[in-house]
Amino acid sequence: MTPAPAPSVSSQQQRRGYWLRTLHQWHWISSAICLIGMILFAATGITLNHAAKIEARPEVVTRHLQLPAPLLPSLGDRAEGDAPLPAATADWLSGQLDVSIGRRPAEWSEEEIYVSMPRPGADAWISIDRGSGAVEYESTDRGWVSYFNDLHKGRNAGAAWSWFLDIFAVACLVFCITGLFLLQLHARQRRMTWPMVGLGLIVPLLLALIFIH
Repeated sequence: MTPAPAPSVSSQQQRRGYWLRTLHQWHWISSAICLIGMILFAATGITLNHAAKIEARPEVVTRHLQLPAPLLPSLGDRAEGDAPLPAATADWLSGQLDVSIGRRPAEWSEEEIYVSMPRPGADAWISIDRGSGAVEYESTDRGWVSYFNDLHKGRNAGAAWSWFLDIFAVACLVFCITGLFLLQLHARQRRMTWPMVGLGLIVPLLLALIFIH
């Protein structure tokens, strides 16, 4: 049986050139998408790693209000459980407290309605006495460092930010995987390529095995 002819040098070069162009295109597109996110996550990785050394001065705001009499009957119509505040009550509180309540779920008990409103870098809650209509509101702001740290963790950031984190993670994977293939294509001209890649694996592995218990 006659062996198949080996591919010509020009054919191999054309194939290599095609993959180089394709990988470079995917590599720079993914790097452009995740560039700002990588800067944010690298910076907040440092602040999270040294969170105990970064002084935070939470600002706490407390307010007391009284619901208007026409809104009180709607507070007695619901059983215990989780349900949003009546629309009129939510609108009145949003206007008085300068917060967005909307259809946020509230915890209804026999005597009280409790609305939790956490957000990145801050927490807030509203307590309403179902009998008297007395309202207590408290907001705690822990500052910008805490805000960006919570964004890093996706804490209380909502569905839109969660989608962004997923897209960002996929872009990072594309960036790293295309970078790995580019390293493979250039490895012949750069002898330290694989030793450096191996070092990037071995160092964190050894640190985890030796110092983390």
